[in-house]
Amino acid sequence: MTEFTEIRNGRIVTPSGVIEGGRVVVAGERIVRIDRSEGDASGGGTSVDAAGRVVMPGLIDLHGDDIEGQFAPRSGAETDPTAALATTDRMNVLHGVTTKFHALAFEEAPDDGRSLENAARLARTVDRGADTLGDNRVHARCELADASAAAVEELIAEVDVDLVSVMHHAPGDGQYDAESFERHYVEDRNWPVDAAAAAAEERSGMDAASRDRRIARIVELARRVGAPLASHDDECRADVETMADHGTAISEYPLTIDAARRAKELGLATVMGAPNLVRGGSLWDNLSARDAIEAGVLDALCSDYHPASLLAAPFVETGEPLSARVNRVTRNPADVAGLPDRGRIEVGARADLIVVDPSPTPTVERAMVAGSEAIRTGEATATETPPRPVGR
Repeated sequence: MTEFTEIRNGRIVTPSGVIEGGRVVVAGERIVRIDRSEGDASGGGTSVDAAGRVVMPGLIDLHGDDIEGQFAPRSGAETDPTAALATTDRMNVLHGVTTKFHALAFEEAPDDGRSLENAARLARTVDRGADTLGDNRVHARCELADASAAAVEELIAEVDVDLVSVMHHAPGDGQYDAESFERHYVEDRNWPVDAAAAAAEERSGMDAASRDRRIARIVELARRVGAPLASHDDECRADVETMADHGTAISEYPLTIDAARRAKELGLATVMGAPNLVRGGSLWDNLSARDAIEAGVLDALCSDYHPASLLAAPFVETGEPLSARVNRVTRNPADVAGLPDRGRIEVGARADLIVVDPSPTPTVERAMVAGSEAIRTGEATATETPPRPVGR
């Protein structure tokens, strides 16, 4: 007889609302029942008392580069990529992220610990990762350089790439002018001044024809692997239109409200960083996530560089129902990534679930991935119950 796990007495967040004192029942990898916590326990297995807790789908992180920091915590201090994945995986699940798209930068930036070779090593490690708690996937960030595209072309023969984005970090393009470009790379990413100057010169010398050709090459890569394609740092309506013409489905980190609005008009999904919302604004004085939410032009949040912010984001008061805020880190990114089986508490959905103590700061007490308990850290109590069939 199938054994069941039930999570009862919590605030169950569904895509359309909250069931107070509700119950979610899991059998195997799937959710089989959602109702109010009334009557006897529902299955021969485990019953988790989530009183005072919020029960949410596991978080879907479309863009998190934290594995790079674990792999190269300082310039020249590289670690074992398998250890970097293991640490990153556990840190993410601890913060409720059950599906992770590791954003790997395919660019030559040795002073920042980034190289085409290191990105490929990490991608292979993520793709082949064993004994991980969460579902770990590859997001290939392709800088507009032929070498970057060539590296990813070689990689896709052996690695599943699940998301592709077009990157172009150059002064005068996107969020950086000459001064802020140097400040970012020298102060924030510890590059030598001469290395930042050399990168600025190299990246600024691209004409429109070369840019379009390189974008088209990356577009073809995404098409070949069947992965969604994202643009990055769209600054204005024209930027969005250009990338939409190339076939992008996602606008990551639009820099202005006009760019975000145009993305929505064209049917693109908009994704911004959760740290922007949690800290109250952009580090670079770009579009505020809160302003984008108030304008109705923000679909999903990602961890960017800080997984804890993705867990905190649904608990930032925006004037919206809790379900809408949770959807922005669960259902919506799942839909953007083409993963309709998760990111929602619905009968038949994959049982990726987290039990969250929301106060004083959101913390995950239990996480379940595909129906199996991944972590247990808090006070939500569990008891064994005698077998009894469960209907829908």
